[in-house]
Amino acid sequence: KQFKGGQSNPTYLIKDKTKNYVLRRKPPGKLLKSAHAVDREYKVITALGNTDVPVPETYCFCEDENVIGTQFFLMDHVDGNIYWELLLPESDNNQRREIYLSMNDTIAKLHNVDFKKIGLSDYGKHENYMARQIYRWTKQYKDSETQKINEMDNLIEWLPKNIPDDDETSIVHGDYRLDNMIFNDNHEVIGVLDWELSTLGHPIADFNYHCLNWRTLPQLQDEKYCKESGIPSEKEYMDMYAMRTGKDLNKHWEFYIIFNIFKIAAILQGILGRVRDGTATSKHAEERGMQVYPLSEAAWNNVLKEYG
Repeated sequence: KQFKGGQSNPTYLIKDKTKNYVLRRKPPGKLLKSAHAVDREYKVITALGNTDVPVPETYCFCEDENVIGTQFFLMDHVDGNIYWELLLPESDNNQRREIYLSMNDTIAKLHNVDFKKIGLSDYGKHENYMARQIYRWTKQYKDSETQKINEMDNLIEWLPKNIPDDDETSIVHGDYRLDNMIFNDNHEVIGVLDWELSTLGHPIADFNYHCLNWRTLPQLQDEKYCKESGIPSEKEYMDMYAMRTGKDLNKHWEFYIIFNIFKIAAILQGILGRVRDGTATSKHAEERGMQVYPLSEAAWNNVLKEYG
């Protein structure tokens, strides 16, 4: 049975007489070279199984494409709650706060992991993460470009010239968001999913990506709403993470906001490219992909506002 979500790597529930598993595979058809890296997902989830970061137990990785047509891996089915809406309309104030606090605690745990100790020294390069990310997403955008977007071209020129000098390295998830987590009934994260974009990289860039909700949802920009709903404000959420990791978030926060909006726009352009090529796995793919236009405009407007 195929799970909903997962625009990129199709994911299935597999049952036998004693246990439930999850199978994660590459999508069929023509693929971009660096995308859909299920082998890397398997490697990082397996290594993190030895830490306090909550991940499913892994069982095997199959390289032989003759078995089901693509590479795939098998992991435990973590049974719990997935929340699809960031404002958590079905939850009460205390539950919302507990969910957000657990998300914050979990990403702090991830960024505090000593990646060398768990055998992930070779999981990515140890320096110049931002330069490499800008190059990667620029290339991915260009490879799937369907129409010229001036704001994206402006960002592609501006970003490499304005990278902060605060390089540091940790494991980064790359797509850490509410619906990539499974929670228990105590509103604690018991499984982080969808590690396809994970690598060694800049923890603040990774955390900043997770915090974009406070810029994209009008309700979360309203501190009164946050107070009344139980959801921490952006500043409160940043302070919690800073306390758990000892990192200074304030100096270059807006650069990472701009970069991460650019990254999402490039991902969405990739979806439009798959629609064009006939390999998109979701019927809503084109509608979602079209968000590349307002997002790239928002990112470039932020450059003009913050940097003149």
